Amino acid sequence: VQLQASGGGLVQAGGSLRLSCAASGSMFSISAVGWYRQAPGKQRELVAIMSSGGSTNYADSVKGRFTISRDNAKNTVYLQMNSLRPEDTAVYYCNLQTIYTYWGQGTLVTVSS
Repeated sequence: VQLQASGGGLVQAGGSLRLSCAASGSMFSISAVGWYRQAPGKQRELVAIMSSGGSTNYADSVKGRFTISRDNAKNTVYLQMNSLRPEDTAVYYCNLQTIYTYWGQGTLVTVSS
């Protein structure tokens, strides 16, 4: 499985971005897809996750602002990010879980104040 993340960039505080993660290869028995982020000097943290059944979970810091979704026909997972804050600045990684864990290459999101 290969994951290709895109959609990062520079945005002003209060703005929006949509990240995409396109998956290719054999995706048998996917248990969950998600987005994580890692800010400079900090550990990687969960942002949003969606189970195979469609249930979602979000970090408290992004609840009400970010939305994870997926398009099964396109094998793509999205992260819609609204009301962005400078503290959302990080490299965002998509993640896919089967019996293995797969990571995308990361896409940088920079939010200016």
